Amino acid sequence: MTTVLETDEHKALRSAVSALGNRYGRDYLTKVIATGAHPDELWSEAAKLGYLGVNLPEEYGGGGGGIAELSIVLEELGAAGCPLLMMVVSPAICGTVIARFGTDAQKQQWLPGLADGTRTMAFGITEPDAGSNSHRITTTARRDGNGTDANADWILTGRKVFISGVDIADATLIVGRTADARTGKLKPCLFIVPREAPGFERRQIDMELHGAEKQFELTLDDVRLPADALVGDEDAGLLQLFAGLNPERIMTAAFAIGMGRYALSRAVSYARERTVWREPIGAHQAIAHPLAQAHIDLELARLMMQKAAFLYDSGDDAGAGEAANMAKYAAAEACVKAVDQSVHTLGGNGLTSEFGLASLITASRVARIAPVSREMILNYVSHQTLGLPKSY
Repeated sequence: MTTVLETDEHKALRSAVSALGNRYGRDYLTKVIATGAHPDELWSEAAKLGYLGVNLPEEYGGGGGGIAELSIVLEELGAAGCPLLMMVVSPAICGTVIARFGTDAQKQQWLPGLADGTRTMAFGITEPDAGSNSHRITTTARRDGNGTDANADWILTGRKVFISGVDIADATLIVGRTADARTGKLKPCLFIVPREAPGFERRQIDMELHGAEKQFELTLDDVRLPADALVGDEDAGLLQLFAGLNPERIMTAAFAIGMGRYALSRAVSYARERTVWREPIGAHQAIAHPLAQAHIDLELARLMMQKAAFLYDSGDDAGAGEAANMAKYAAAEACVKAVDQSVHTLGGNGLTSEFGLASLITASRVARIAPVSREMILNYVSHQTLGLPKSY
């Protein structure tokens, strides 16, 4: 039996999205960022073509596919120079969590809009004092009154930081913690917080990284939510949380691979044409070999990403967790190396606005840091996979 890494449908999707991305390209995204706007035109067209909701259930207007298909969309847009960061958040994290654990009412309210791009959701987990440690989240949710009425409102209090796209999102899926009545310990739970909810404030964070999606610090000051703002089972805890975090890691890998491919393609084109003395610089092994290595690393990272997506879409959450972390790690490292080598190949031209690679030096580092640092992934692999004792 032959194992097929990508079906004919996947190849067709890749080709179609590539064509869309190349019609917009890096120049489009650069102009959007320079004017402080959002890539609304690309977002809308991708939505109309069914690409944004390709992973969501068909009965709610989605494509009925999975993270495998959605990661192809993001990778190809990135390879064309115009990735959509909110794809990582809105359809991949929030859409997946609601599709898997939401009530019928929540699915009806949110999934059609997330699928056709008319509604977006942000995702709020990171906190100033928790960093990569989701177990230290201090945003708390309590029932109004004595806490025993299942129909009582929720009251959320806390802070979040580095939350993308809150200004354009209709709501934010907030990770809070509720008290377990049996043990008194806090457990993670997910809540849909509308953008204009009283007590829900945002402050834009000034970033050296220039992107279309802005970053925000959030303050939840006794934000009152109805009982049905809770997504999923109050007692499911980490199961539901990682149902969103694993797709986030896979999509971050797609984002990084696409960026690395874009940078590499610019460098390869330059190395073919730039002539010093008698021949193109790409004929020299000092130029050619590092570019070949960058291509190999990106291809290897994609293989792990495909494995992670396959495991997740097959329902193997445990296996997907390990593979998603590895894919994110491998893709981040491959992306950074590809961008660095591409800039180096162009020399001084690699730092000019004309060639558009210098801004990727900063952007490529994001995947090493977010949504979880490479050191925390190494911690995960060392004690979860290799069975080594924890250092923390």
